[in-house]
Amino acid sequence: QVHLVESGGGLVQPGGSLRLSCAASVSESSVSINSMGWYRQAQGKQRELVAAITGGTGGGRTNYADFVQGRFTISRDNAKNAVYLEMNSLKPEDAAVYYCNAGAYLYRRYFEVWGQGTLVTVSS
Repeated sequence: QVHLVESGGGLVQPGGSLRLSCAASVSESSVSINSMGWYRQAQGKQRELVAAITGGTGGGRTNYADFVQGRFTISRDNAKNAVYLEMNSLKPEDAAVYYCNAGAYLYRRYFEVWGQGTLVTVSS
């Protein structure tokens, strides 16, 4: 079983920065986390990918949504089962609940886990 806890959200003015953190707690030793990433969901909109790092032990591959436009950086600490999202040059349209996501394997079964979300508000 995997439990994800996000932190770092808050209120920031346009152009400001935030650093989101997500820590994964793995209670089942047979579970292996393969990918970690960040999604967001604005009010009235679908949840969408922000950034993700795929790959567990192989170093991982990074991908970003087009709207990131070079403003965000995702990083991962495999030793701590943590993923981070550094967000710069935030825009009002970036306001959303940001969710940590992990893709994991329990033996050959793949499953995804979601955090509770952390609210990012961008307002002047």
